[in-house]
Amino acid sequence: MQFVDQVSIEVRAGNGGDGCVAFRREAHNPLGGPSGGDGGRGGDIVLEAQTRLSTLLDFRYRREIVAERGEHGRGKDQYGKAGKDVVIAVPVGTQVWDEATATLLADLDRDGARLVVAKGGAGGRGNMHFATPWDRSPRKAEPGVLGQERRLRLELKLLADVGVVGYPNVGKSTFIAAVSKARPKIADYPFTTLVPNLGVASLGLERSFVIADIPGIIEGASEGAGLGLRFLRHVERCRVLLHVVSDDPGEDREPLHDYDVLMRELETFDAELATRPMLVVYGKSDLHESRETFDDVAARFAERGVRLLRMSAATHEGVHDVLIELERLLLANPVSSMKREPKMRPIRPERRQVDEEFEDEDEESSDDEE
Repeated sequence: MQFVDQVSIEVRAGNGGDGCVAFRREAHNPLGGPSGGDGGRGGDIVLEAQTRLSTLLDFRYRREIVAERGEHGRGKDQYGKAGKDVVIAVPVGTQVWDEATATLLADLDRDGARLVVAKGGAGGRGNMHFATPWDRSPRKAEPGVLGQERRLRLELKLLADVGVVGYPNVGKSTFIAAVSKARPKIADYPFTTLVPNLGVASLGLERSFVIADIPGIIEGASEGAGLGLRFLRHVERCRVLLHVVSDDPGEDREPLHDYDVLMRELETFDAELATRPMLVVYGKSDLHESRETFDDVAARFAERGVRLLRMSAATHEGVHDVLIELERLLLANPVSSMKREPKMRPIRPERRQVDEEFEDEDEESSDDEE
């Protein structure tokens, strides 16, 4: 299944039905008078958050959503039938933006949350409403009101307490697989993880939190390098960040340099992210090279005022200590501390990725133009 977390759609609510101009003509009621009924209201378009969904994939093939219009009024005082509402399911964590005004309409962050994104038009009144002592045979009726039309941006942001970030192939997926029942793809090559993965880590009764494995972030990610800013925005909801660094033999990188690069990319994407509570962990401590270099690397981090923990997700060494520290940071930073003004970010063309199924139509058109 493709992971789609950002789409633009057009919604059009149903138009209201027109009012009717009619008169009663029964033989037994020679002065029947006007009998034109009202038009029915147009159908609304409603978004509803549901936990059964985890992607916006359906909207890649349904970019235009139109609700049913109301029926016109009829004679004999008959009102037109109202148009049916269209209820569209979206994943929990979907933000709904109005593209024309760049305003956030709603953040559907709980199961069952609903939002009417386009209101159906009211039906017009029939001529039965316009009869007066001075005009007993009105020949006028109101037309139905047009339904709302909007162009919306839907952005899915994962709902997680902890976001695991770091360079590709540093052991993020192995960690989330070790502490939860999530089973992400794990291999010994970069960019194994192409979509975010969620897992629930438990430390006992009523001591659990959600962890998100964010695909590898490299230098230039805030400008679209690697998997780019496609997944950086998922970090915005995380109260605490877990930054994993490693010192793999053969990799032309260095842990402190990786740390500086990631902090720079987070700050470029959103300055507030660089100040988010963060735990830095030296992964793959079961490797002989990592054991030899840890003390030196930890001392260099300490000079920056950063405490460096160590763990091996493969052998579970130090994993429990990391979870305890994450729980402590979460308790010190409740959800209420995350209140801030949301931002609608422009869709910028990203480079082609390892798997082209993650490119949306807008990106494909941008590549063709180049």
